Amino acid sequence: MPKKIIPAEPWSDAITHLKSVDQNFSDLIVKVGPCLLKPADDYLKTLAQAIISQQISTKAAETIFGRVSAAIDGRWTADSMSCLDSDFLKNCGVSQQKRNYILSLMDCVGSGRLNLTKIHELDDEQIIDTLTQVKGIGRWTAEMFLIFGLNRPDVLPVADLGIKSAIKRHFELSVDPKPKEFERLTHGWKPYRTVAMWYLWRLSD
Repeated sequence: MPKKIIPAEPWSDAITHLKSVDQNFSDLIVKVGPCLLKPADDYLKTLAQAIISQQISTKAAETIFGRVSAAIDGRWTADSMSCLDSDFLKNCGVSQQKRNYILSLMDCVGSGRLNLTKIHELDDEQIIDTLTQVKGIGRWTAEMFLIFGLNRPDVLPVADLGIKSAIKRHFELSVDPKPKEFERLTHGWKPYRTVAMWYLWRLSD
């Protein structure tokens, strides 16, 4: 996997743009501070973490993933993940369904059906199409990989519960927005909606 070179302030253009188009963002960015998003150096680890994080709180996901990742010595590979059998994952607090998903991910990587080495060369939709071939990886999980694994700049995870709640608060809505409403409300944030999402997640912390 090629080494990534990260500029000192990689999101300065995004922050300038968001502040210019949305006063509420300007206030939020001042309150939260710099965007701390940086690309992952271990794609397999990022995917496993995204699977564990499905439909549970951020705090619970961090606790469970901490237990799981403690068993991995060094880089995450199909071989290093071999210690993550179903019993171990169960003891870490991983549900039966997610245990099956992680084991499926291990099998896909180990067999070569999923090659993460050059996945960063694909565009966003190609990556989503590729990842969703793996059992247990849906669009939301693939979008989390795009955001936290690759830092693709304009990802809009409309199914994320935390984002739904934050969008509702940000725009002072009475009900959660539908996907088309999501697109309309966030259109002005393009092409930096990933950074906008990161700040909105801070609203949910």
